Amino acid sequence: MNAENYFIEQFKSIHIGDDGALIDGFVYSKDAFFENVHFKTSWLSHYQIARKAMLVNISDAVAMNAEPKYVLISVAMPKNITKKNMKELHDGFVSVANEYDVEIIGGDTISNTKLDITITVISVSKKPLLRRGIKNKDLVAYTGSLGESAKSLRYLMRGAKIHLNSKFVNIHLRKKFIQKSINYLNAGMDISDGLFSDLSKLADMNKVGFKFYNKIDKKIACSGEEYEMLVVFDRRHRKAIVRLAKSTRTKLNIVASVQRKKYTNRCKSHHF
Repeated sequence: MNAENYFIEQFKSIHIGDDGALIDGFVYSKDAFFENVHFKTSWLSHYQIARKAMLVNISDAVAMNAEPKYVLISVAMPKNITKKNMKELHDGFVSVANEYDVEIIGGDTISNTKLDITITVISVSKKPLLRRGIKNKDLVAYTGSLGESAKSLRYLMRGAKIHLNSKFVNIHLRKKFIQKSINYLNAGMDISDGLFSDLSKLADMNKVGFKFYNKIDKKIACSGEEYEMLVVFDRRHRKAIVRLAKSTRTKLNIVASVQRKKYTNRCKSHHF
């Protein structure tokens, strides 16, 4: 067990384990977005940083088929931050809030040695998508393509520039696909730690393993911060899921089936 999982397991709340905490139809989720951990200010503009911080957090709501309604934002800012940078942060937060019809209702600001952002999203859901509910012989799929985020990060670490449309900068959330296919899905989550690592979370929670149809390169399967959707569904619904993916212009990759076996994650932890 890695350090992150050990720490989380010390908290015994029944609400911990999904992308957000589901309580009486509300979903509460929170993620941190810290300088020198998730980004460097030499890589992204303050506008891009704020947008990505918001999208990373709204991704948790989308992953649970929840509609984000309210946002609380805490920003720890270095003392030398300029008013121009602060305006860019504001504009970035607001641009995403407007796109997803979310109201920013408060938060906190403090002085810090670097730029650290934490966001709490309050959402509502009539039919939430959880990580539990997987059955033997279900099919496992992910949306879009994987590997670009890690590739972009390698470029940035070498001092190179990346395209403005890179997934490292612009996250595309699969809200329409999840909303339309929710009646056919048994479980799901967003891919934030990498395909293999997030499959490990599903495996542990449901006490299952997976049989892959083809070998998946670790450069793809270990790429974190992709924010594509990982979904599991009954094989009888395969045609319906494929049809809904096409109707929402969502690339769908069916990569494995659920098996009664032990699953081993072949990726290193992104957090510790």
